[in-house]
Amino acid sequence: MYKAMELLYMAVILFQGYCLQYFLGSFLESRWKGRWNSLCMAVLYAAGLYGLSGVFHQDSVLRYDGYWETVWKMALSLCILFVLAMCFYKALRPVSAFLVITFQAVADISKYVTVILFSKMGDSVVELWNWCVERGIITSDRALMLTLNGSILAVQILQYLVIALLFYVSLRKIVRDFKEKDYEIHRTELLFLLTPSAAGLFVCLLLRIILVTLEDKVPKMLYDRYPILTIVIPAILLLSLLSILYGVKLFQDMVYRNKAKNERVILKNQVKNMQEHMEEMERIYSEIRGMKHDMKNTLAVILQLSKEKEFFLEEKGELQEYLADLNRTFDRLDMRFRTGNAVADTLLNMKYHEAVRLVPDLEMDTDRLVFPQDLKIHSYDIGIILGNAVDNAVRACRKLKEKEPEAEVFIRFVTLRKGNLLVLKVENSFDGKLVRRPREEFPVTDKPDKENHGMGLANIKNTVEKYHGTMDYMVKGRVFILSMMMKNEKCVKNEVPLRR
Repeated sequence: MYKAMELLYMAVILFQGYCLQYFLGSFLESRWKGRWNSLCMAVLYAAGLYGLSGVFHQDSVLRYDGYWETVWKMALSLCILFVLAMCFYKALRPVSAFLVITFQAVADISKYVTVILFSKMGDSVVELWNWCVERGIITSDRALMLTLNGSILAVQILQYLVIALLFYVSLRKIVRDFKEKDYEIHRTELLFLLTPSAAGLFVCLLLRIILVTLEDKVPKMLYDRYPILTIVIPAILLLSLLSILYGVKLFQDMVYRNKAKNERVILKNQVKNMQEHMEEMERIYSEIRGMKHDMKNTLAVILQLSKEKEFFLEEKGELQEYLADLNRTFDRLDMRFRTGNAVADTLLNMKYHEAVRLVPDLEMDTDRLVFPQDLKIHSYDIGIILGNAVDNAVRACRKLKEKEPEAEVFIRFVTLRKGNLLVLKVENSFDGKLVRRPREEFPVTDKPDKENHGMGLANIKNTVEKYHGTMDYMVKGRVFILSMMMKNEKCVKNEVPLRR
């Protein structure tokens, strides 16, 4: 019986070790790769906890421990967690304190709730078999001992299963709700997160101190004197556990709202600046086109006159060559890209000249990029979509070129018209390495300032959704394909939707 209980306890702490590496690994970057790292951490945690139970006796809630013994045991348990986090993970982050304290609090709350609720079940089982003995149903001492030990073992197994289930489900909910795991927590936010966990941990410490008392050197349970505590204490513990779980969810909602607010402000500024920029560039290019047209007519007249005047015979060749060079210079002012949309033409020409300074052999193909004459989508929304898409594509091509100078780099644009739907595709070459993280909608940016960068796809998605559209991306080998589909209709409210 004792060996069976010992094996059960070993199984439980091994399971806790597995949960620990799962919990920490969901937030922190591992120092070593591979499954052996996780297994080694789980075994070391179980060994440390088993060693503590050997020093401070078997880890049972329903036994009397000295005040300092209880405090030291909790302090050493937290130290073991911190040391393992530092050894196996890059844990020099504020969130590490939240992870360690929350893990210990959830473990203790799960254990205390279950043990207190199951203590009455164990007493009921003993009373049941005593009743059977009194009624003559069980007649031999051997049968009584086998039945009693089997029942106690079954209750203990069920109790450990409930502890493990409540513990694992709680940790999993925290991992699932805490989605922004790379978010840099500030001091006030850390205090907000830690308060429920620390409160739960101290409640468990208090219960461990006062739950079992000695009367005439005989251990007495506090809820034996006050039976209502068998309901009140588990209720308090469960409420404490819920405060931890929903505190995490509330914190995550706050992060999302602040992030959406910041993105909205940044995006609005981008829209405003891009709109002003597009209008100015369109005005400048319109003036240049007009000047070019007038100058070409003037040059044609000058060339004709130079041919008719014989006294310019000696200088005529030099003059005509100069005028021809001047004419070719004006020809270069022609728009390289013509899509049927003035803003798109202006933007693509501007982006192309910027890009070829970074990637000289970049190929930008717009032969299949044609906007319909009846385009109802706002021009500056087209500018936001193309601007962000081209910036991301140029960055990817530049990164590929730095790694492989001989690689082919290109950006290709395609538009398709299907009834009232406009489909826009942007394809570009890249190095084939796309970093995705669980529960993240977009690939991770490689820029150092991740809070203010890496928003290109989010901006595109927000703009597309204004026209009841969708955005998607896929990878084919070393080609990144960005697809957008929008309704060709006017936007009722020209506002930036909040990102959900």
